[in-house]
Amino acid sequence: MERIDVLKTYKIFIGGKFPRTESGRYFHVKNDTGELLANMCLSSRKDFRNAVVAARKVQKSWESASALNKGQVLYRIAEMLEGRKSQFMDELMMSGSSKIAAKKEVEQSIDRLIYYAGWSDKFQQIFSSVNPVASSHFNFSVPQAMGVVSVIAPNKFSLLGLVSVVAPVIVGGNTCIVLSSEENPMVSISFAEVLNTSDVPHGVVNILTGKRKELISHFASHKDVNEIIYCGNGKIKIDTFEEKLNNGKIYKAVYLKNYSFQNSDVFTVPANHYFFLGDNRDCSKDSRFLTSVGYVHKDNLVGKAQFIFFSSDFRIGSIFSFLKWHKTIRFDRFFKIIN
Repeated sequence: MERIDVLKTYKIFIGGKFPRTESGRYFHVKNDTGELLANMCLSSRKDFRNAVVAARKVQKSWESASALNKGQVLYRIAEMLEGRKSQFMDELMMSGSSKIAAKKEVEQSIDRLIYYAGWSDKFQQIFSSVNPVASSHFNFSVPQAMGVVSVIAPNKFSLLGLVSVVAPVIVGGNTCIVLSSEENPMVSISFAEVLNTSDVPHGVVNILTGKRKELISHFASHKDVNEIIYCGNGKIKIDTFEEKLNNGKIYKAVYLKNYSFQNSDVFTVPANHYFFLGDNRDCSKDSRFLTSVGYVHKDNLVGKAQFIFFSSDFRIGSIFSFLKWHKTIRFDRFFKIIN
């Protein structure tokens, strides 16, 4: 009797686990000759939301880890990838790469991990500065982690491209959610298996597979994501409109057909707590963002807000970027009385 091969099941990677997609949908990955290689999970916005929660939960602890620890983790990833070089070469060749090209891509991916592991204790020294001030004080500028980063990985060079966007993100203390190459997503899930055995804290890297056109709006619009990296040649069309209020104020808003909190889960508010719902202008958050705002205890209710104390536009720059204060600080809102 002829033996039937056991085909690998490629799942998504969220919070250190390999669940099947919440949507229950899959898509076929085929080679150049049309041969079926694998069934891949077609991730949904619910999968993305779960990945954001996992990434946000671990971000602060990962950011506070020492530079030595981050460097050791990246070096460990490179070691594990080296040990599974033949597997990644096989998967790349299944997708059309030659043996020489596949070997070169895997080796460059390993070298790139080593490169960023070496940067873990150096970028703070190079990009930090002591700023001169006209007083008896010290003034420092130091790079800080952005937080949670959503990443649209390159379609070409599916392994090297993935490593090239993930490594610099996590060495800086960020956590990320990655949408893998649509053309060859197999190596991304195999890379997730490497991450899962390389001392990477669960949730630091989360990898989804699926269609860009379905997920890119969620990656770009989620209010609990601090930054997005888009690796692609095509332009993204984003519809905008102007909203004019009765008092004459005009706001520019982005129209998101599939807004990440448009159809949220059911919230059960605990006793003696309140749920606050906002309009989300200026990227503000409300109680739907449980990890950053959440439910408010009644003891924390003081009264109605009387004035705006401070306001800045973080899209231009951080409030710690003093040279950009003339652009980021909204001086017209300082101590502004609210009617």
